[in-house]
Amino acid sequence: MKLLNRSALSVKPTQAFVDWINSLEPTVGDDDLTLADVDRENTVYLIPEMDTPEALEAFVRERYMEILESELRAWEEDERQWPEILDWALFQRFVQVEHSYLAIDLDDEAALEVAELDDSLLLETDQD
Repeated sequence: MKLLNRSALSVKPTQAFVDWINSLEPTVGDDDLTLADVDRENTVYLIPEMDTPEALEAFVRERYMEILESELRAWEEDERQWPEILDWALFQRFVQVEHSYLAIDLDDEAALEVAELDDSLLLETDQD
């Protein structure tokens, strides 16, 4: 086990986000995604260590647009299909953020690797 010098944010979709996803390709009845379906698609973001609620809120407010765009892009690459206004209110409607003070790596075998995130990495993950 290795203690990382990071905190973590787990970003979970809300029903409003699921409704937006379902609006991208209208379906009938049982083909719609549910919150339970999408809830398995949570993203964890490693962030600098945050030890106070005030520091966490300031950090999230500073970086919310990056998180929101990443979450939208995971479901729809075409930004023209995104909600017209991307702001703090939409972020709060579309996702719930849970904070973990500690991040621990349980993998004793593989070393941590760092790669710059770009759209091609997201696409490769989606196709797996």
